[in-house]
Amino acid sequence: MSVETINTLVVGGGQAGVAMSENLSALSIPHIVLERGRIAERWRSERWDSLVANGPAWHDRFPSLKFDDVTPDTFPPKERMAKYFEDYAKLLKAPIRTGVAVTHVKRNEGRPGFTVTTSDGVIEAMNVIAATGPFQTPSYPRIVPEGSGIQQLHSSAYKNPGQLAEGAVLVVGAGASGSQIADELNKAGKKVYLSVGEHYRPPRSYRQRDYCWWLAALGKWDEVKVKPKKEHVAFAVSGYEGGKTIDFRKLAHSGITLVGITRAYVGGVMTFDEGLGKNIAQGDADYFDVLREADDYIVRNGLDLPPEPDAWTIPADPDSLTNPILSLDLAKAGITTILWATGFKYDFNWLDVAAFDDKGDPLQKRGISAEKGIYFLGLPNLTNRSSSFIWGVWHDAKYIADHIWVQQDYLAYDKA
Repeated sequence: MSVETINTLVVGGGQAGVAMSENLSALSIPHIVLERGRIAERWRSERWDSLVANGPAWHDRFPSLKFDDVTPDTFPPKERMAKYFEDYAKLLKAPIRTGVAVTHVKRNEGRPGFTVTTSDGVIEAMNVIAATGPFQTPSYPRIVPEGSGIQQLHSSAYKNPGQLAEGAVLVVGAGASGSQIADELNKAGKKVYLSVGEHYRPPRSYRQRDYCWWLAALGKWDEVKVKPKKEHVAFAVSGYEGGKTIDFRKLAHSGITLVGITRAYVGGVMTFDEGLGKNIAQGDADYFDVLREADDYIVRNGLDLPPEPDAWTIPADPDSLTNPILSLDLAKAGITTILWATGFKYDFNWLDVAAFDDKGDPLQKRGISAEKGIYFLGLPNLTNRSSSFIWGVWHDAKYIADHIWVQQDYLAYDKA
């Protein structure tokens, strides 16, 4: 059986894979990108119907292509985002092969490079880049038995309200996904309970600038001057309905019942953590910190951006916050569906290499792994806060492409 050879193999044809292809091509590094589905498949089939980009069109893009059919401040819908990456790949003439799954990668013995087994044959590559992103395997606690009679759905499988069983819904997780889905279900006439944990809640915009702009202006993409933040804290910001600040009190006043962190399920009763008020208060504190920093920045730099006093107004506490629910009999509450908006975990079982710690997390620095020739791209905080965002992944890809090019130079050295 013939074996194809290539310098660099990129696994994944989403935003990370397309960005990687552009930067490898710029350095004339021969490569192939393999995608098991279509280009930007997760945007197409693993997100809900009303999803939009979390950043405006002027920001959530690559350097060489602007959106030609939406205004800069629009939050493009998921179909437009998928088309953007497809158009970008065509613009690059990127060597992307769709419908090809990578099943195994192993380092060669006695010679450089890796043997890669795919659904379309075997490829040998000097370098392999895992560009599969952070949204790999749905993650949620298996605390409710399958035979409980409760419909359970992860946010990656949710499409629209009509998909759910009749009755109330418990949405677990209040980041961008959970809060948007809860709002959508509530407006569709569902009785919604929203389980809120620790979160970071910035303003969607402030004083005529989107938060993506403030992230850059205040140095929050790089986080050089901020205190270390906890891992896995939900990022409560969304472009939903044209972009608006997520306010859990407003959601509650619109009819959603807030509960704390979901803890356990016993005999049809779900229990919740007592810390709802504390987590909401911390989200408020983070929000006001951004407003204060923004005001200071405007004064220091003499910017003519009008004040926004309404941004400092916090609605009154709803009953579910002043009298928190600590347990809920799901049947009595009429809850027939639990929607888990609890994120994802990594799945690198196809990478049979020494590039992981004892927890299975990648051992890497700026995408360069502990296994020479293996790289990671698109993971949260790979370089900084921007690494899993569209523009950030492009710059991380450039760094990795530069590293591969330099390594080639070393290998080509011949003292003679």
